[in-house]
Amino acid sequence: MAGEQQPFVTTLSEKELRELKEQLKQWQKSEQNAPDEGERRPVLPRFYDPPPADDDAGSDLRQKLREEARSRFLHRKSKELLENNELKEIWALLETHHTTPVLDNEKMIGYEDFKKVATKVPEKARQFFSATVFGKLQQRDPYGRVPIVTVFNYAMRKTWLRQSRIGLSLYDINGQGYLTEKDLDLYITELIPTMPQLAKLEESFHSFYTCTAVRRFLFFLDPKRIGRVRIVDILASGFLDDLLELRDSPPDDADASARGSAKNLEDNWFSAENALRVYGQYLNLDTDRNGMLSRVELKEYGTGMLTDTFVERVFQECLTYDGEMDYKGYLDFVLAMENKKDRSALEYFFRILDVRQRGYLDAFAINFFFRSIQKQLAAEEQQMVLFEDMKDEIFDMVKPRDPLCIRLADLIECKQGDTVVSVLTDLDGFWKYENREYLAQEPDNANDSGPEEVTC
Repeated sequence: MAGEQQPFVTTLSEKELRELKEQLKQWQKSEQNAPDEGERRPVLPRFYDPPPADDDAGSDLRQKLREEARSRFLHRKSKELLENNELKEIWALLETHHTTPVLDNEKMIGYEDFKKVATKVPEKARQFFSATVFGKLQQRDPYGRVPIVTVFNYAMRKTWLRQSRIGLSLYDINGQGYLTEKDLDLYITELIPTMPQLAKLEESFHSFYTCTAVRRFLFFLDPKRIGRVRIVDILASGFLDDLLELRDSPPDDADASARGSAKNLEDNWFSAENALRVYGQYLNLDTDRNGMLSRVELKEYGTGMLTDTFVERVFQECLTYDGEMDYKGYLDFVLAMENKKDRSALEYFFRILDVRQRGYLDAFAINFFFRSIQKQLAAEEQQMVLFEDMKDEIFDMVKPRDPLCIRLADLIECKQGDTVVSVLTDLDGFWKYENREYLAQEPDNANDSGPEEVTC
């Protein structure tokens, strides 16, 4: 063994050997100072300091210390952000140093001019003018240049993301990098007065608006349903872009283009128009005016074509109070129904369709739901469809790895999960699937040829 160690020792320089011996002495000294033989351990640097527990003595002081440290850290980070005048300076430098020739009235910048700009921009902006950034932004230009608009938008977008992260981190009470439902409630509540497009909302409706906005974050960004969302996921999702879009001044209703803008706002989940639409639907469904939805009331959602079996399974799998659904549960239901292609929505529906909770859908599960479709077809005196035919079509659409079982991953990967859900849960969705070829040929008359299109 000594012969094997010799080559290793000789590869070290005298300086390295002295440092190694010094480190060894320090380690041996720490071992000797250990109070007990069983507690003698190498001294390792601490890499994690758990937050103080609520029942910990002195936790109030430790919590205040953490809050003060986090506040100073965020303040220091906010000073590193580019201000408006600095962004204007960057744009002026890019315009001045653009590289000729100008193609299609779009100014471009080559790498040499790009590096010249890097030496003139403020110190905290030079991170946006590295060779790596230039390579990422480079497009198909015969001269190897980058549009100056692309460079400027990159710097502005990065600044906005960091500013948003700092703003969200202020509500991260524990400093763990995530926001709980309570934190999100506080964030949205304090954000409402800063948004001109929400100014017309009555103050009594603010709590319902906050609930509506928060549910979108939790439904799509909290797949394990643990009641918290990572800040990095919020930034990456793009939801914050839609929310902060409401800071723009509202369009003039008298203008013709404003009507189009108002229509587009309904597509923004966080808009006042959408929040009022969803809450109005909830009130219309609540026929007994008790503030909750029963099975019979929820069945009238959309075109009123949801099957009894599906609605029953929704109430079995989702949180209810005395057998009725509250507004939060309804919001989850609406988000799933309006985003059937999304992974979170398919996870929501898969829990409902997996009636035996086996982690897959087989012929039994499909038949369990399709019987209600057949029953509704008979009640409407429409042509019956055999279960075997429908089962084969579903398996052909999904193409699962196991020819007898459809798992959640199969439903997501096939890109036809929304169709499978509609066919098994909604007579209107089944009718559209069965008449898809006719509807594709006659798009203008589609709504006149069958049940009314779902309007959620």
